[in-house]
Amino acid sequence: MAKFLSWTPLHSRLHRTLKQRQLLAPQRRLLVAVSGGQDSLCLIKLLLDLQPKWGWKLAIAHCDHRWLLDTGIAAHVAKIAQAWDLPFYLQTAVEVTQSEGAARQWRYQALIETAQTHGYQEVVTGHTKSDRAETFLYNLVRGTGADGLQSLTWRRPLTPELDLVRPLLEISRAETAHFCQTMQLPIWEDAYNQDLKYARNRIRQELLPYLKTHFNPQVEQALVQTAEILRAEVDYLETAATQLRQQATQSEQVGLNRLVLRAAPLALQRRVSRQFLQQVLPSAPNFEQIEAITALITAPNRSRTAPFPGGAIAEVEGDWIRLKSLTQP
Repeated sequence: MAKFLSWTPLHSRLHRTLKQRQLLAPQRRLLVAVSGGQDSLCLIKLLLDLQPKWGWKLAIAHCDHRWLLDTGIAAHVAKIAQAWDLPFYLQTAVEVTQSEGAARQWRYQALIETAQTHGYQEVVTGHTKSDRAETFLYNLVRGTGADGLQSLTWRRPLTPELDLVRPLLEISRAETAHFCQTMQLPIWEDAYNQDLKYARNRIRQELLPYLKTHFNPQVEQALVQTAEILRAEVDYLETAATQLRQQATQSEQVGLNRLVLRAAPLALQRRVSRQFLQQVLPSAPNFEQIEAITALITAPNRSRTAPFPGGAIAEVEGDWIRLKSLTQP
């Protein structure tokens, strides 16, 4: 595999996107997650070709879940790294899990550990426009609200010092496939991508093709545009809610001032309630828990919620919503 064959329109698009969105600064140390599939191979090849213009230090990381049908893929990715003279880091799961969520959580933790151990400044993944559309639909049917619908953003923090960057979010899976074919890249065909027991695969193989055929041939682009609009709106609302929550709290006790919140729009009331619960609950609050806090903003004195995880309740005390243990008087 040659390091560089030709400059394509995809090279130009990525180069322009990186500059316009300021995603990856020059001279950075980038850890690129490579599964062996077409999207991640397209990403690493594009970054490698752009490297002379940006001065990055690139490395490949591969996460081996020890799934039976993936046998041999780690060695395959290692050969690619060797052919391109790139550092290669392999993380192998201690326990085998078939859960999508658990596998994703382990994978990101493995990438964080690799980046921290070897001094890389960003983790870069090959998520595409197609992934973003699929995630939109996946979260829509799960009822995650605007925050879930705008997920798969261009950049998000993994730790306070380490960001995850997704530079291919304007590029479709069809385009990465064409690029890999043009560049003669050795794609590893992941058998698990065809397994319809996974919800994301059913969205990819069944739901999106149905929507394209019967509703909108450009549905993927429409979903991505909606996600991008929501991203900006969620950022704005979160900032406004944080400012409102700070106005409605006092440092000496856990509580919210109802008079401050009462004049705010319902959207901000809900976000303040969620932020409030995120500070005190062991897990992310659900819709019902957020609504329970929001309802207390206008509820009669001494109104209270059902117990939250951990046994605490929220109760109205005059102008305040207080969070207290059930053992408190």
